Amino acid sequence: MAGGEAGAAGVPECREHLFKVLVIGELGVGKTSIIKRYVHQLFSQHYRATIGVDFALKVINWDSKTLVRLQLWDIAGQERFGNMTRVYYKEAVGAFVVFDVTRGSTFEAVSKWKHDLDSKVLLPNGSPIPAVLLANKCDQKKDGLYNPAQMDQFCKDSGFTVWFETSAKAGLLQRALRGASLVSGLEAAAGVECSGPSPYGDWAMGAHNTSAPCSALAAYSIPSQIQGVGIDL
Repeated sequence: MAGGEAGAAGVPECREHLFKVLVIGELGVGKTSIIKRYVHQLFSQHYRATIGVDFALKVINWDSKTLVRLQLWDIAGQERFGNMTRVYYKEAVGAFVVFDVTRGSTFEAVSKWKHDLDSKVLLPNGSPIPAVLLANKCDQKKDGLYNPAQMDQFCKDSGFTVWFETSAKAGLLQRALRGASLVSGLEAAAGVECSGPSPYGDWAMGAHNTSAPCSALAAYSIPSQIQGVGIDL
């Protein structure tokens, strides 16, 4: 996945890394909307259920010598009850598990999705793939549904790397990814290393791997180094 150290003229070649990342969760939690907003900067109020699996590609210019491609697999909510998830999960090195903060039942299903994930795909060393929990639709959050302390403990008990409040409508996944250290985690998971500092700064390198409130996430700007490209795979 990586290019050579130098070209014919002695100029370092751009190294490329491809990471397969799953986006899973119950029907209607906003998985597709999150991806469309993240990759295409688009949002629609109209709901259309994903059938099977859909794909998108996010290209990140990590530094002057490294290109990271996040291949996002949008898995339909009903697929947990089928036999295809093992095929869809194959060779993934990271995952987002999404729930809707306005529907408690979707949070109750998170543990089932995490168990399904851990039972069907592992890293080469036998450990679970890094998983980030996304509490979506935080712009519509109802008081009392959950609190940060409970969420922190739930993630610790359930094996999630971190959790974040997000909103596809407000475009907050970009901010969440800055704190999730996702690409850094994927580097370790895949056994590769992207040279140079993170384009997201120290915060993205794990200085704060706890959740940030919806209002706080909104204060962070989208890094200019990130460019989104959508393709059909």
